Amino acid sequence: MDKLAVFSGNANLELALNICKDLKVKLQDALVGRFSEGEIRVKINENVRGKDVFIVQPTCPPSNDNLMELLIMIDALRRASAHRITAVIPYFGYARQDRKDQPRVPITAKLVANLLTVAGADRILTMDLHAGQIQGFFDIPVDHLFSVGVFVDYFSQMNIKDLVAVSPDVGSIKMARAYAKRVSAGLAIIDKRRVSPEKAEAIHIMGEVEGKNVIIVDDMIATGSSLIEAVEALKKAKAKTIYAAITHGILSGPAIERIDQCKGLEKLLISDSVPLLPEKKNSKIEVLSVAKLLAEAIKRIHNEESVSCLFD
Repeated sequence: MDKLAVFSGNANLELALNICKDLKVKLQDALVGRFSEGEIRVKINENVRGKDVFIVQPTCPPSNDNLMELLIMIDALRRASAHRITAVIPYFGYARQDRKDQPRVPITAKLVANLLTVAGADRILTMDLHAGQIQGFFDIPVDHLFSVGVFVDYFSQMNIKDLVAVSPDVGSIKMARAYAKRVSAGLAIIDKRRVSPEKAEAIHIMGEVEGKNVIIVDDMIATGSSLIEAVEALKKAKAKTIYAAITHGILSGPAIERIDQCKGLEKLLISDSVPLLPEKKNSKIEVLSVAKLLAEAIKRIHNEESVSCLFD
């Protein structure tokens, strides 16, 4: 492991430290700060010539700052003659703009993929992309992990009976099916219509949820409108206890207030792919760590071993 080097920007330092702890290596020293006018300043304080370098940096809010930190760190490491550079992006920002669904809009996910490649990344390691086809936007290898195992372990320990995995929209059906298979649960889908980028209106539920304990599963939660709509629809359908397992807890805008006031929601589980800021902590929110999963993937990539067993 002497050729392995793990660096981190400012996006999620705690996750990077936990990954290093699992790998039994130290987090390498790098200056990632700002010049007086606000431009990002990077200096790698370690010799990385010929090393296999991993940069842990989700592009979560502030998305633009964290993305620029990642791009500049990649460039600095490439110019320092690193043998291979893998961008470890637990949360891949700008993923929602993955197609032209309206006239004259960008495909920003493709733009970000191009930026990362041109900056000098040799490989991408990410988790629970908003749309799986984003892997195809890259011309370099992409390892796409899934957090389902981390959440399933939690629910298995709780030993909840009569479980149903609920997809809050059509896009999360595959994820909900994975949960249902792992915990031997039923499957339900909420058919909804989005009235704006921030607001969705639940229509009806396909599947049996009456008298059942349900888990709403999704890849990310931003303002929380989709989650609240789903909880309200499930309560009307006489669901018993409602949990939510959502990988990336962005929790922007009124999300915390909405979750706090949502009486039907028992608990929201999120991963530490995005740091939960102190002001966003709430008794209903619990954070599960994906550090061990990412550390195992990094170790396998470094040792040139198969990572496919982690995709299940």
